[in-house]
Amino acid sequence: METRIYDYIVVGAGSAGSVLANRLSANPRHRVLVLEAGRESHPWSRIPVGFARLINNPAANWLYSSEPDEGTGNRRIPIPRGKLLGGSSSINGMVFVRGQSQDYDQWAQLGNRGWSYREVLPIFREMESYQGDADEEYRGRDGPLKVTESFETGPLYDALIKAAGEVGIAYTKDYNGAKQDGIGMTQATIRKGRRMSTAFCYLDPARDRPNLTIQANALTECLLLEGKRCVGVRYTANGRQHEARAGREVVVSAGSINSPQLLELSGIGQPDLLNGLGIEVRHELRGVGENLRDHYSPRMKWTVPASLGMTYNDKGRGLGMVKQALKYALTHKGLLGLPASPIRAYVRTRAGLDAPDAAISWIPFLSDTNFRLASQSGVTAITNILRSESTGSIHVASKSPHTPPAVRFNFLTAQLDRDVTLEAMRITRRIMTAPAMRNIATDEVAPGVNFQSDDELLDWVRKNAETTYHPVGTCKMGSDPMAVVDDQLRVHGMEGLRVADASIMPTLTSGNTNAPSIMIGEKASRMILAAAA
Repeated sequence: METRIYDYIVVGAGSAGSVLANRLSANPRHRVLVLEAGRESHPWSRIPVGFARLINNPAANWLYSSEPDEGTGNRRIPIPRGKLLGGSSSINGMVFVRGQSQDYDQWAQLGNRGWSYREVLPIFREMESYQGDADEEYRGRDGPLKVTESFETGPLYDALIKAAGEVGIAYTKDYNGAKQDGIGMTQATIRKGRRMSTAFCYLDPARDRPNLTIQANALTECLLLEGKRCVGVRYTANGRQHEARAGREVVVSAGSINSPQLLELSGIGQPDLLNGLGIEVRHELRGVGENLRDHYSPRMKWTVPASLGMTYNDKGRGLGMVKQALKYALTHKGLLGLPASPIRAYVRTRAGLDAPDAAISWIPFLSDTNFRLASQSGVTAITNILRSESTGSIHVASKSPHTPPAVRFNFLTAQLDRDVTLEAMRITRRIMTAPAMRNIATDEVAPGVNFQSDDELLDWVRKNAETTYHPVGTCKMGSDPMAVVDDQLRVHGMEGLRVADASIMPTLTSGNTNAPSIMIGEKASRMILAAAA
């Protein structure tokens, strides 16, 4: 077996891993290997609306699913994860949300030094190139990640903004600025009609560096451990097994599903679980795979008269799709240039809160489960609690790296999650039935006006809701007995090993998790380089 030696090995070229590959290899003296189990790219990844073509595509998506439980009405919930360079940033809805200052201040209050909002804000500013009206104190203009405010305009969006105002939700020009509150157009990692994945913004500019090796289609099977030190990895590529050694560090950036899986396959985790699967225990860490959190989101739907021509059910079917393709080719706008939801609101579900605790986002069409446009015209509203307190787990189901891990969400087990979900749905109903939406949102078709009581609505949520594909927390950062990494992202009790991706988040951030994941990659690279210096 051929063994090669590098300074740094990064496992996973996703939202954080691509950043690490770029930053660590910027110094030509550092030999860096980045391993990605997925393919190089996919043609649909470049086009923004391509996320609808990749949501169920095994060529670019791991297509994980959860174990049935009471919170999902004993259904299996789809868990899309990117399976190509850029990871989930190459298949996601491109929505760019940092979250609230309180999110990061809470991380710091949990004992994670260096992770307060004021400490991570400079990283957010430095990593982005934002096109939009914003407070320069909060936004960056020269970073590698291109972020643009949604270009969508029209009477539907005007009506939603006006209706929100009628129920007390003000318009905001920048939910990533000083305050998150309000309704506004979505900011997205799209520029000139192209998806701005981390593969495009971080990996591609570094590809020609002779000290950087990018290996796609390479499944990392286990970490190589010598005592309590990680010295490398074993992986399979092109049908052959390889070993690579790291002179400095191995950084696991495989995401919230695969990072705990890799640690457990390597013998790091809960002894009883590992022994039961025939995996030799190399290092006990009881928190590996625990603390799973995600945004559990009912999709509420209203019909819109087709005669108004407001939705893409009217504008994107038949010959309309040809017109949309031409519009995209000429202007980068229209259906093919959309992020997952072009308009969103962050709201407070009860008095006395310091910041929003729920999100509502709108999709200007109705679709089936495969994101195909429905024949009926309408609008979809996705709503969820921002900081879910229900926690689940992700654990290996076999000692084979080819067997998907078992994912148990335990949605709605926390009372707060049930309370906020219900109130967020009712706020959504108030917006959709406000005077400005009269004669536009004509009939509520999901869940339907017959669902009114708490029990009726929660039962419908359990049977119909999906996640918004934001799993976090399974290798959480902290100093408590269930923490997996410290505030430098070093695995507790191990040397030469860090984890840097969404799995280290102790709690959910208030919104989509791609932007925080990229920030984690940036911050991890700074800490690693500082340690090397």
